[in-house]
Amino acid sequence: MQKVLFLTTAHLSKDDRIFFHQAKSLAENGFAVKITSLCENLIETNDKIEIESYNILQKTSSEKIETFLKICRSFQPKIIICSEPLAVFSATQFKKEKKVSVIYDITEWYPAMSMLRDYSYPSKIFHAIKFFMINFYAGFLSTHFIFGEETKKIPLAYFFPFKKTLILPYYPDQKFVSTHLKELIPNEITLCCTGQISEEKGIGNFFKAIDLLSKKNPALDIKILIIGSTRTDEDKIWFDNLLSTYNFKNLEIKKPTSFENFTESFSEADLCFDLRQLNFENHHSLPIKLFYYIGAGKPIIYSGLKAISKHMKISDFGHLVNPEKTEKIAEIIKNYIQNPEKYKIHAQNAEKAFRKKYNWNIIKDSFINFVKNTAN
Repeated sequence: MQKVLFLTTAHLSKDDRIFFHQAKSLAENGFAVKITSLCENLIETNDKIEIESYNILQKTSSEKIETFLKICRSFQPKIIICSEPLAVFSATQFKKEKKVSVIYDITEWYPAMSMLRDYSYPSKIFHAIKFFMINFYAGFLSTHFIFGEETKKIPLAYFFPFKKTLILPYYPDQKFVSTHLKELIPNEITLCCTGQISEEKGIGNFFKAIDLLSKKNPALDIKILIIGSTRTDEDKIWFDNLLSTYNFKNLEIKKPTSFENFTESFSEADLCFDLRQLNFENHHSLPIKLFYYIGAGKPIIYSGLKAISKHMKISDFGHLVNPEKTEKIAEIIKNYIQNPEKYKIHAQNAEKAFRKKYNWNIIKDSFINFVKNTAN
């Protein structure tokens, strides 16, 4: 029985990609699987998956590496899947003691803009270069790559073209997605936005479009559903000011829900939105929520990110837009309201696309075979 160990510094042990998809699929196919995160204190066995995690993010890098090494030595994995550079460095240390495959699963842009936010110029440039070199070194040490999307292949796949790679998008397992197909009620619409609440994630663009739609169609009953929360005090102040500015009457804000109940939480929504800013990092990121939205049977209106247009064609079930083109976004919403049959077709097409193209069962075997072959 091959042993696979997941190491992560930035994700919780029961992260949807790591635990609910990758680890569960490997365990179901005869692998012995263990997950170690440095974000929380948790020791348990769940669905034959061992979890041994410690909340030590505040510790030094050497202490974190030593913790990962301790886990490696006790579990003795044949394959180690790493989510961040520090995990790769730890796995490589263990590789000196035992022959193992070190898979770098790259799902985040590195360095992320959030990593540089607290630095001012010219320090920001120095740290960007430093983080880039750290990531480059992790790529050099890894034996294999998994990329969350094609656009994340830059730059490691091009610097190390002879290393075996797998593109593994963030498709959800169908058992975690509940479909809620709707037909529009005349002169009513429920618009939904989920996830982190911040200016960068586009909630301001969302509100601008709704405000314009409301002013041009005063008789229209617009319901707004937001599922998410702010992460920083700065974002909370910004969002409170935004709420005061618009003062929408029919607005519901729900706290983030559990992964398993995510699609249930927006079942009443008619349209789902993500109008995040168009910047380099966002252009190279394929939003995970998109696949849950379409699986639930919700037409989508999304920022026109390169990662989306390169990966899929959404014109059958939604629209890609410039998030700052408020007039255009309002027109698209109004067009759905005026053409309920088009809305119905887009809703059905969304669910069909998820079922036939964009769910975990479509790509699960390629992941299992890739992991299995890395040990050969």
